Amino acid sequence: MLTRKQHELLIFIQKRLADGGVSPSFDEMKDALNLRSKSGVHRLITALEERGFLRRLPHRARALELLRGPEATLPGYRPPAVAPAPPPTKFEPAVIKGSRGVPLAGMAPVQSANENMQLPLYGKIAAGTPVEALRDPTSYFELPVGLLASRREHYALQVEGDSMVDAGIHDGDVAVIERCETAENGAIVVALIDEQEATLKRLRRRGNSVALEPANASYETRIFPPDRVKVQGRLVGLYRRY
Repeated sequence: MLTRKQHELLIFIQKRLADGGVSPSFDEMKDALNLRSKSGVHRLITALEERGFLRRLPHRARALELLRGPEATLPGYRPPAVAPAPPPTKFEPAVIKGSRGVPLAGMAPVQSANENMQLPLYGKIAAGTPVEALRDPTSYFELPVGLLASRREHYALQVEGDSMVDAGIHDGDVAVIERCETAENGAIVVALIDEQEATLKRLRRRGNSVALEPANASYETRIFPPDRVKVQGRLVGLYRRY
């Protein structure tokens, strides 16, 4: 079963793909469903992915593949036969080399060492701005494939400020973020506070509270109830220009 909003979004995406072969943008989906923010669109897409209706194609902007249409929710629906999926790609460690890039961490699919890819580049992470609102649909960040840790969706984010400097994250660095909604204790994450403020901090769970820790003694740790903090991704790489 789908919620009403999930069903509406699925119909809208199906129509746009049928009309032009291109997925709608987050802004278009937000407006079509009368949502207040693009983070709501992200949650709906994630729910449709988990239910097997959609698949996000990695390393491509506005790329959604429709696996099942709205008709799949009708009683008696039988999906068409599909060919078996190819075996998963092997993974092996990889490191970016060269004077212009400094990796923080990375595992990559086995493929050409010189192959680059484009990630959507979000703007500077700043108080009062949800991560989705930072997105510039015309701006991308190109980097070697070896920096990515998995085949999940990633995006790039420009760091502003020095609150994480003791973790080796400096003002102006480009952080490579793996999109996720949960992260292990102690991970450096993009956290959304009260659906408004996005920040890059270390995540600590303390009983019935969530602490967002800076890596700079000049800044204080902020503590919130769990329902005020949402994880929007975790840091998997760092790129610095000299």
